[in-house]
Amino acid sequence: MTFKTKESKLLLVLGSFFVANAILSEFIGVKIFSVEGTLGIKQFDINLLGVPKLSFNMSAGVLTWPFIFIMTDIINEYFGIKQVRYLSILTAVLIGYAFFIVGGAMLLDPSDFWVNQTINGRNVNMNDAFAGIFGQGMWIIVGSIVAFLVGQMADVMIFHKIKQVTGERALWLRSTGSTLISQLIDSFVVIFIAFYLNPQYHWSWQMVAAIGLVNYTYKFIVAILMTPMLYVVHGIIDAYLGKELAHKLIKIAGRN
Repeated sequence: MTFKTKESKLLLVLGSFFVANAILSEFIGVKIFSVEGTLGIKQFDINLLGVPKLSFNMSAGVLTWPFIFIMTDIINEYFGIKQVRYLSILTAVLIGYAFFIVGGAMLLDPSDFWVNQTINGRNVNMNDAFAGIFGQGMWIIVGSIVAFLVGQMADVMIFHKIKQVTGERALWLRSTGSTLISQLIDSFVVIFIAFYLNPQYHWSWQMVAAIGLVNYTYKFIVAILMTPMLYVVHGIIDAYLGKELAHKLIKIAGRN
């Protein structure tokens, strides 16, 4: 099989970026960063549901999720719900495969010269650092994969429900609307599985709800800010395909 047509090349590119961003999100997500500190502002120290001093401490995985959902909605718009579902399931399998391979790499006996190194003037045990960064717990892995799948399935369903009402108008509504609702689900599912059901932690439902709301607030703001990017990508694709082919694909996708 060769990718000769414009639509096949487009699907390959969109699908590749979709899968790459999803896998990247899982591995960079181990880093927790301060949104306030990154922006150079004072921490908010929010008190919510009896949980004190909450601030916007986010997983670095949020750097890629806006692009994942833009790819989701663009693929949905031009190729239909079946393609998004297929890519989502394939991506979940590949994420599981990636963690399996990383787990095997962690079991390899490290070379003596590699273990102890000096980085930025500090002595670092590279094997411990490798395990600390890549060795995410099973509950977190399961939680992130389940949240990804549930969020994706909700996104594509809501996208098409809105499109049935609006037709080809109001791209911002079906795209941003579906993203906001699916991210609300995703934000709570991953925390519930990884930290509430996980016997290693003892999080209360108030803790899960409070941190989930803080995380969702960040995602809500970013989703709104990313809406113009959706139109930019949409315009680039329309220019690449041509109006006639673009309209044809969108029409076919609406029936799938």
